[in-house]
Amino acid sequence: MRLVFAGTPDFAATALKALLGTHHTIVGVYSQPDRPAGRGRKLQPSPVKQVAEDSGIPVFQPASLKTPEAQQELAALRPDVMIVAAYGLILPEAVLQIPAHGCLNIHASLLPRWRGAAPIQRAIAAGDTETGITIMQMDKGLDTGDMLLKSVTPIAADDTGGSLHDRLAELGGKAIVEALDLLEKGELQGEAQDDEQACYAHKLSKEEGHIDWSRSASDIERLVRAFNPWPGTYTDLEQQRLRIHEATAIDEQSRKPAGTVIRREREGIDIACGRGVLRVTRLQLPGSRAQSVNDLINGGKQLLLPGQELH
Repeated sequence: MRLVFAGTPDFAATALKALLGTHHTIVGVYSQPDRPAGRGRKLQPSPVKQVAEDSGIPVFQPASLKTPEAQQELAALRPDVMIVAAYGLILPEAVLQIPAHGCLNIHASLLPRWRGAAPIQRAIAAGDTETGITIMQMDKGLDTGDMLLKSVTPIAADDTGGSLHDRLAELGGKAIVEALDLLEKGELQGEAQDDEQACYAHKLSKEEGHIDWSRSASDIERLVRAFNPWPGTYTDLEQQRLRIHEATAIDEQSRKPAGTVIRREREGIDIACGRGVLRVTRLQLPGSRAQSVNDLINGGKQLLLPGQELH
């Protein structure tokens, strides 16, 4: 089949690589315009654009797909299917109707749970025990189309947003290849979503990473894992902002006010929470790299001492 692929970040690039290994013909790739990045703020191509250019596939980067010119350009490619994965631009209804078999989306959740922009992190933060990939027939709603294929993976107790992202990216590549095989055989069947079971994975913000110590230790641990590596979690000690990279809820209760450092030992710094105790094992001080608590103590830093309060 003639495929058009639309995506931008690493998650989508993994799926594009999987499609490049099939017998299908990718006639064009859509990705968001190059963005400034790094210290020099030079324009950088997206991971999807880099994969496409390395494979000699034409790349299109319109600022919008709402214009007649952009839609005519897409129609001229005569796609049988358009594959969409974390593209970042809204597809107007007119675009959804251009490919012969419509547009298929690779969504990183088990729909209808976690529709929206940040399903991977929201699933971890909520304490879900499993998630997966849903291949979905796109319609004019936000992740509301018929479900075509699902692939499930458990969420491990030590999964982070990064580790689960990478696993789901690989799963997404395999799932879209399988879905296209079923489509060619005429065996790809859609199932309507139950809107009553839906919840939304709203876009992440850096502000959400500010730890509220009045929450339970388990909630905070999941937040730390979910927001690793981005946008990260942090807390304030007097005038210093400390970033928390790794932490574990331990089986202990404390009567200390939430946010109070209980003890500082080489295996971790224990902090009282609204319910339970959180052991921080890896953190980052202002102007330095992430380090273990053991390294922090070895460095002689007189920070996070018992009795100090975090906010």
